[in-house]
Amino acid sequence: MRKLVIAEKPSVARDIAKVLKCSRNGNGYLFNDEYIISWAVGHLVTLCEPEEYDVRYKKWKMETLPIIPENIRIKAIKNTIDQYKILEKMLKSDDIESLICATDSGREGELIFRYIYELSGCSKPFQRLWISSMTAQAIKEGFDNLKDGREYDNLYHSAKCRSEADWLVGINASRAFTIKYNTLLSIGRVQTPTLAIIAARQKEIDSFVVSEYWEVQADFGEYKGQWFEIKTEGDKKVEETKILDKARANEIAKKVKGQQATVKSVECEEKKNPPPLLYDLTELQRDCNRKFGFSAQQTLSIVQDLYEKRKMVTYPRTDSRYLSDDMIPKLKIIAGKLMGTEVYNKYASYVVNLPKLPVTKRIVDNSKLSDHHAIIPTEVNPKINALSDAEFKVYDLIARRFLQVFYPYYVYNTTKIVTECQSEQFVTRGTTVVDKGWTELNVKSEKEKKTEEVLPDVKADDTFDTKGAKVSAKKTKPPQSYNEASLLSAMENAGRFVEDEALKEQLKESGLGTPATRASIIERLIKVGYIVRKGKSLIPTEKGMKLIEIVPVELKSPETTGKWEKGLTSIAKGKMDTEKFMGSIKRYVNYIINTANTDKCKVIFAAEKPRGKRAGNAILGVCPNCKGHILENSKGYFCSNWKQGCKFTIWKNALENYGVAIDSEFVKSILEKGNIENLNVHKPDTQEECICNVSINNTGRLEINNLKKV
Repeated sequence: MRKLVIAEKPSVARDIAKVLKCSRNGNGYLFNDEYIISWAVGHLVTLCEPEEYDVRYKKWKMETLPIIPENIRIKAIKNTIDQYKILEKMLKSDDIESLICATDSGREGELIFRYIYELSGCSKPFQRLWISSMTAQAIKEGFDNLKDGREYDNLYHSAKCRSEADWLVGINASRAFTIKYNTLLSIGRVQTPTLAIIAARQKEIDSFVVSEYWEVQADFGEYKGQWFEIKTEGDKKVEETKILDKARANEIAKKVKGQQATVKSVECEEKKNPPPLLYDLTELQRDCNRKFGFSAQQTLSIVQDLYEKRKMVTYPRTDSRYLSDDMIPKLKIIAGKLMGTEVYNKYASYVVNLPKLPVTKRIVDNSKLSDHHAIIPTEVNPKINALSDAEFKVYDLIARRFLQVFYPYYVYNTTKIVTECQSEQFVTRGTTVVDKGWTELNVKSEKEKKTEEVLPDVKADDTFDTKGAKVSAKKTKPPQSYNEASLLSAMENAGRFVEDEALKEQLKESGLGTPATRASIIERLIKVGYIVRKGKSLIPTEKGMKLIEIVPVELKSPETTGKWEKGLTSIAKGKMDTEKFMGSIKRYVNYIINTANTDKCKVIFAAEKPRGKRAGNAILGVCPNCKGHILENSKGYFCSNWKQGCKFTIWKNALENYGVAIDSEFVKSILEKGNIENLNVHKPDTQEECICNVSINNTGRLEINNLKKV
């Protein structure tokens, strides 16, 4: 009798096989006398399609909605069914006495194993391998401390609810709004609120009105100062440097030039910045996007390889930025491994030689841990030279951040000088570094490097001659489009888009999606044509903007999804019943269908490229009424959005009284130009040869203008 170990990927199975000394090969597995080690290939099992419950669901019709099966069924994925059958055969084999779940230690990893277990009808006992790194030592320790698999039932229930909720909302909402608007629309529990955030920013940018302002800078010889005045905003007093009137700016500059200025005050303050927290996945993705332009998905793929293949970092799909107290004995060991590299020797030596590590609540805090601790280097000797350029960049951030947390505070002095000249005030600020502290490990590009702004040693009542004054014309700038770094922050902190204060506080614990899924959500929005990448920016398309116009507030609100994510977390902690959660999802699906049925929104989507029977029907141009596609049938030229109410039509016989046959070339030309000039025609009553101009309106009606005899 053997134990069957199921890993998530073949590469992970091979790593486990080395530790358990399973050196013999089978078809889709490795084994020895005690263990059989096999694998999934990601998800092997998925939810059934609607038409597999009832053939009438094959056609998308409003009258068949909502689709809410009494029991949501699962099936093997067609592309990987051979590997599923290998596992199913072993699960049913009398030679297997028990199982070990060795899929990724997280919600989705749990779902992968449990769906295989459930679909196969297996009831054998199973244990759980829960590890945070793929080193041989970590795997060995994990097998020495296997958990009862049933301890993770709540995590499975949470994963199952997530899967089924996404299916119910996605299937029903996508069908309802696709049918309603006669264009293929993909709607999701998480992707639609994420799109709404991007669309809202784009509306701000589009409605932004640029205005001019001016600033005045005075030159006092040894230093320069920026003009300002104190304004009151609410309960706060702020320094305003913008001057909205150009004449006033010129007047100030003229007024102070050549005059004596007096130092009114000098303020010096020492400031201290603590080291940053360790990386979780989202923060790592943000930094990689800012520094290297990596997409969130690219960073996830790289750090996953560093975890699985290189064994150089701990489990990456984590939302924690802290370590557990049982990690404390390993911290100097990890620093010692980094000390053996040329890149980190200097910095790691400092940490290793500390008499006692400064372990604070900013580094180790059990109360702030989720399923996994922060991402840090492992205890292996890092093979830096074996890494690709992209792998090194990601590893370098993780290694430096690990060492930084043990470094002293960054200490600097700020100086603020206020100078007065002819009753006008000017401010000057400077910074001098006292102790670089943890910033010594920062790797900055030339653009990021800032020189110290060292100011002269002046004191109150010192006087200077104003050598000159410069007026600079400037313009207000619209908000910046989201890039992946800022969008990840927005998804993580979805609570700031919610007005309800109580819910805003609750949403601090959740956000849109999870660290493991946010990258795929962004990629999904690009794939379905709702957003595009322009440089580093993420820009919504016309289709994406229109989708946000038509869906109900609840479907696009981070508030709704935040509540669900919080509910899923509560289920994982055993604090919420799954039936209660799924009941709320089913009620919500009914609401969506009712909203789609009764919605009076007049939005018209530009037509998709024709598919199916119409695939060969050439697009002749863009509808001037709704931006749909103009197509041809036996009687005329019509808009592809006719089902949505667009009345645009050019009848083929519209000019037959003038002796003109309207063909596709005529239609292409008039759609492109808006009119046709000097068209040869016959006058309807006398049949005289004439020329005229033909124009078109938004319904397709053709107008004859300037009819003249030839």
